[in-house]
Amino acid sequence: MKKNNFVGWEEWISLPKLNLPALIAKTDTGAETSALHAFNIQVFGSNNQMVRFGINPITSDERFSIFCSAKIIDQRNVTSSNGITELRYVIETDIVIGGVKKTVPITLTNRENMKYKMIIGRNALDGYQISADKSFLQGELSFDSYKKAKNYDYRRSLRIGILSLEPNNYSNQRLIEAAEKYDHFCEILNTKRCYLNIESDKPEVHYDGKPLPHYDVIIPRIGSSITRYGMAVVRQFEAIGTFCLNSSSSIGLSRDKLAAHQMLALHQIPMPDTAFANSPRDTKHIVDLTTGAPLVVKLLESSQGKGVILAETKKAATSVISAFQRLNAPFIVQDFVKDAGGSDLRLLVVGGKVVASMMRSATEDDFRSNLHAGGIARKVRITKEERSIARKAAKAMGLNIAGVDILRSSEGPKVLEINSSPGLEGIENITKLDLAEKIIDYLERRLGLSKFVE
Repeated sequence: MKKNNFVGWEEWISLPKLNLPALIAKTDTGAETSALHAFNIQVFGSNNQMVRFGINPITSDERFSIFCSAKIIDQRNVTSSNGITELRYVIETDIVIGGVKKTVPITLTNRENMKYKMIIGRNALDGYQISADKSFLQGELSFDSYKKAKNYDYRRSLRIGILSLEPNNYSNQRLIEAAEKYDHFCEILNTKRCYLNIESDKPEVHYDGKPLPHYDVIIPRIGSSITRYGMAVVRQFEAIGTFCLNSSSSIGLSRDKLAAHQMLALHQIPMPDTAFANSPRDTKHIVDLTTGAPLVVKLLESSQGKGVILAETKKAATSVISAFQRLNAPFIVQDFVKDAGGSDLRLLVVGGKVVASMMRSATEDDFRSNLHAGGIARKVRITKEERSIARKAAKAMGLNIAGVDILRSSEGPKVLEINSSPGLEGIENITKLDLAEKIIDYLERRLGLSKFVE
């Protein structure tokens, strides 16, 4: 028998599908099935159940952890060497010993007080001869490989939560479909039913009377009516260490139309002339700061075309402004870009790239082009300048996904608004593109997963 058919009582091994390029394991011919250390074991999924767990693979650094996920193939009672029986989840994955790869079942158990993070059982040692008095006969690996984890070719199932009040919303359902297509588990979390345990050492999000498990990704789809509370929930997930597709600060910035336009101005991104004032005495001056009537008056937290009024004369503009001021309703005043012809562009930006676009046009009896306000949409070819401005606007807001609305004017493209929770229905129907899949693809790349191969 050649030397490479011998293994010592302890060996370097790797579990590539779990993103574990180097582990020191102990061989145990007394155990049929291998066992892997796992903490924070959580089951998710319905039809094909998955398990997510953490492991500390570096023996000299218990603070370093990797989170893995795999499909559950069984549950079985296992009696350990000290006579304790426990019910364990069983997964199946590739194990590489000395360059030889085979697929084996592995049970998951918490071995935090054990020296070795893995026990190699008989079914993984088939074809090898054990040298009980020797170690590391199959070559040495290095824990330094974890520094290159982003370049390591692996996949795992992600647990994704969508914060939303509308479980049957088209965009939410499309995201769930796209996630499940790539073996991820995605579920809706009612934002209002999340409540927060704010502690410095162990922040938690609670739901239906118990702490939520760990999510790899949170996709905030928060309506304007609950922006403040929704931002607090997203902040809590950020404190836990969950990747949020859009951050709480970027959502807040994009929702505050005044702050958003100030940020656009800071980055020298073209937009319609905008004015803001708090005192009723400044009403005339607000109108004078723009090009004059007609003017658009917008509530700062309006969405889907609601809270947006077209004042066609200076007198009408003054009346609307005075009414908003009496109601203590914060607002901005903007030029009405006539040469846009009641149309605007919606550009969807994902991960810094424009992935889709459409032209929206208002109906004859309205000036708002929002589809929710009755506007119609069609395919459109955008210019390099429009593409560049949309990317810059999303970046200025700090948004990983954004719907950027642009007006075509005689002076060039102008950013009208940036939406942090853009809907997918209209733009998918018009472009015939699978935009939900592009969002999931971005999440995979952002979290360092290799490309899915069917």
